[in-house]
Parts: sequence; C-alpha cells; structure tokens
Amino acid sequence: MAEDRLFGVHGAALAVRSQRMGVLASNIANASTPGYKAKDIDFSAALKSAAAGSVDAGIAASTRYRIPTQMSMDGNTVELATEQTAFAENAIAYQTTLAFLNGRIGTLTRALKGE
Repeated sequence: MAEDRLFGVHGAALAVRSQRMGVLASNIANASTPGYKAKDIDFSAALKSAAAGSVDAGIAASTRYRIPTQMSMDGNTVELATEQTAFAENAIAYQTTLAFLNGRIGTLTRALKGE
C-alpha cells in the first residue's frame, strides 16, 4: 500500500485513537446508567493488530471491560475521573498524531510543487 509507505503506522494510529475516543465518550455519557460496564481499547494491542491486518478487526479484538477500583451499588463500572483523564490523554495523543500527519502531507505537497 502506498499510504503505508507515506504515513507509516500513523494512519492506523489515528483510526485507533478515534475509535478509542468514541468508546471513552460513551463511557462518560453512561456514567449514571445502572448496570453499564465501562470499556476501553488497549491501544498497543489494537495498533499491532491494525498493522498486521484490518484496523476494525484490531479494535474489536482489543476492546476490554474496565475493572473498577470501587464498585457502585447499581452495577455501573464507570469512574468518571478515570474516564475523563483517559479521554484527555487520548485527545492529546490524537492531536499529536494528526499534527504529524499534517506536517508529512505539507512536506509532500511542497515536494510535488518543487518548493
């Protein structure tokens, strides 16, 4: 694939981080839903699987339920502070990956223009 040579693993990383952001946002949205089980994506495992094959298959195989530090009475395993911290860290990593890709695309554009 030509894009693999141009962008390396960063394209798959962006896709995995995007999916993880959705999972974490779902956890936050369901913080008060009785019986809701918080999930997360193991980024390293998902990225390894994505590099070997499909991004979607890697994400599906790497999605895990969180083990809470303190169980709630209604069976909900979302710990809001943990989810918000993970969401913020993932958002920063997403922005970093996106900035790298934008820089790479800018370099390729300048090269094609002969600048």
